[in-house]
Amino acid sequence: MDCSRRKNTVLVIAFLLSVLTFSILYRLQDRIEFLHFSSRVSMPYSVMCMDKNNHREAENSNGAENEEGESSKNCNENGIWTIKPDGRLGNQMGEYATLYALARANGRQPYILPEMHSYLAPIFKITLPVLHHDVANILPFREYWIHDWMSEEYNHIDDTFLKFTGYPCSWTFYHHLRDEIRKEFTIHDHLKKEADQVLHTIKGSRTNPTYIGVHVRRGDYVNVMPSVWRGVIADKAYMDKAMDYFRNKYKEPIFVITSNGLDWCKDNIDNSRGDVYFSGDGNESTPGKDFALLVTCNHTIMTIGTFGYWAGYLVGGETIYLTNFTLPDSEFLRLFHYDAAFLPEWIGIAADLTPLLH
Repeated sequence: MDCSRRKNTVLVIAFLLSVLTFSILYRLQDRIEFLHFSSRVSMPYSVMCMDKNNHREAENSNGAENEEGESSKNCNENGIWTIKPDGRLGNQMGEYATLYALARANGRQPYILPEMHSYLAPIFKITLPVLHHDVANILPFREYWIHDWMSEEYNHIDDTFLKFTGYPCSWTFYHHLRDEIRKEFTIHDHLKKEADQVLHTIKGSRTNPTYIGVHVRRGDYVNVMPSVWRGVIADKAYMDKAMDYFRNKYKEPIFVITSNGLDWCKDNIDNSRGDVYFSGDGNESTPGKDFALLVTCNHTIMTIGTFGYWAGYLVGGETIYLTNFTLPDSEFLRLFHYDAAFLPEWIGIAADLTPLLH
């Protein structure tokens, strides 16, 4: 009987020890997983940080001194800045570039969220690291709304953990870093190759063609601009003037038209000379091919919207844009400044506001 009791006691103790061991191992695994995803934040710091003056600095793993004799920075002190990804391609490009520039100006480390990475990375060779949500959700971010033009206050932000919000796109944030921004938005080789093939095909028998990428924004803007913002979008007269500028300047222009309203374009854009090529199907959910075509051209005609703006900015040739497209008292002008939206050297053609006056 005593032997049986002792045996049962041993079994109970063994069971309790096994439960305790399992509990310890379970907690240890949680701790290991926490350290693993926390390292996703700290590891990029130990590899690379961005200082106020420039420049990305590779930090020696052993903390050795740099060329100036200063100790390598502890990049963890640079904090984490990110931006809320909103809108479609052009919007998110603007958000990416603004985050890149403002983090540089304030000596902080920029990260993008997975949604932005999944939107931009299939098209561009972007380099900013990704801040995964399992890390982002435990960080004490302060949200910081920014308007769409640079202000001096944006050079003096003290927060360590910051998430920008808004729809910034203005060149005034990042134009001093233009070469770097254009490098960030280098399209992938397969898209460039496909765009080159399209341009080669439409070249035909021309010996010295000049390619003009044209983006015509329609879609929701057809109704939103007049009904909400007391404004207009590009009409046939604007398209004729913009295209005539290049037809008068170049002997063999070819206009590559992209739009989310291709039916309107085919009905209103003059192709009597056979120098117009209508591209794609206008599908806004797959913009990569259209954008690659635009940035492979020599010059740009945009109407309104960030998609066409970025094409002109990256191409670097002559850009024609629609200007003065709202009434002077439009609420739109509280959010949008023409001089911050378009580069000074670009060529503006004023919109016809007559339809708004009837």
